[in-house]
Amino acid sequence: MNQNIINARVTFRNSPIHILEKFTIRDLEWAYTQFKEHSGLDECVIIQTCNRIELFGKAENYDFDKIKKTWASLTGLDEEIFQENVEFEENVEAMHHLLKLTSGLDSMVVGEEQILGQIKNSIASARNAKASGQHLNTLFDRAIRIGTRIRNSSGINRGGVSVGSMAVKLAEENIDELKLKKILLIGTGEVSTLVAKSLVRRGYDFAVTSRTMDRSQTFCETMGGKAVKFEAVLTGFENYDVLFVATTAPYFLVTEERIAKAMQEKKNGMMILDLSNPRTVDEKVATVGGVKLMNLDQIAEMVEKNMKTRLNKVKTVENIINEEVSLLEASMKRLDAEPLVKDVFKNIESLREKELQKALQMLNEKDDKKIKIIEELTKAIVESIVSTPMNNIRKASEQGNPDIIELASKLFDYKKQID
Repeated sequence: MNQNIINARVTFRNSPIHILEKFTIRDLEWAYTQFKEHSGLDECVIIQTCNRIELFGKAENYDFDKIKKTWASLTGLDEEIFQENVEFEENVEAMHHLLKLTSGLDSMVVGEEQILGQIKNSIASARNAKASGQHLNTLFDRAIRIGTRIRNSSGINRGGVSVGSMAVKLAEENIDELKLKKILLIGTGEVSTLVAKSLVRRGYDFAVTSRTMDRSQTFCETMGGKAVKFEAVLTGFENYDVLFVATTAPYFLVTEERIAKAMQEKKNGMMILDLSNPRTVDEKVATVGGVKLMNLDQIAEMVEKNMKTRLNKVKTVENIINEEVSLLEASMKRLDAEPLVKDVFKNIESLREKELQKALQMLNEKDDKKIKIIEELTKAIVESIVSTPMNNIRKASEQGNPDIIELASKLFDYKKQID
């Protein structure tokens, strides 16, 4: 493929929310201008959600360092942080990734619908800004259609349950009038994001804490909730009725001593859901009166049946994507030949029209019906002569034979247009 499709991304898979948020591009129109002027990209589309910031680009020649520098200049980040957090793919791998996105396979909750709408909005925004062109418009339009078809045929988008949503559901089932209770979310990682999404979707108010206030506030700006100081939480568990604990602390954050002290000052009970791996709530907490403790293993068991069903669907979707991506790659390669094909047809049509007018003048033909017949004849002759070689050029492009395209360009004296 003469034109390369590239993808550079920072996602929840490699980066926690407080890091991911730093890569956010605030002014998209300005960003599109900068990427096209300074990174070697002819076209670009930016996708931004709470779980990912992704750049898709098209270029004949590109330099990842220039892309990285442009992105860094837009966010004020040091280039070093890109090495740790940015994934980079090109051509068929980039297309494969886009199909995983549109089908819901790369989402935090497999099959979720929201990402498809976000991708549609992203390509619409790029079109409006004149940042995308023939290649990316075609790629995204086809990927969206394929993704929609995959979702409908596989059912991957039906009945999704995450650990986060199951934890919130368990809290609802065990606590009366949960909306009147004080809820605390400890942690700002992937599982915390799932819990926060579920709480927001169900209309619950909740507090969020992490090791630093800055991290908590960044999380809340993106996911919702109210940031509270970590130190205040550790000495004030009595202020909360439900704890969702999802951290990576290498020690017990919620101890028997702290909870026992908190329960002495509480009239009502407390539910603690430990979603951490490894656990960060001491199991002895379950022996404290008025406390109900559930850990990740128990919650995962409840999700398991759902996940088994979805795992079969995931395999089906992966097989479909593997079949579709080769067809998508061929259609994208075919675009490399289109400027040449269009130019040839345009030139031949111009010659046909010129010679037709000369012939009609020589014949002194005035009968409109006869003129129409002659004109249709010339069109049919041109079509029958030109269509086969043009289709062969397209096929050569699909099969990745740039030498044939180059030779055809010389034969037809095609001069590539500079954008």
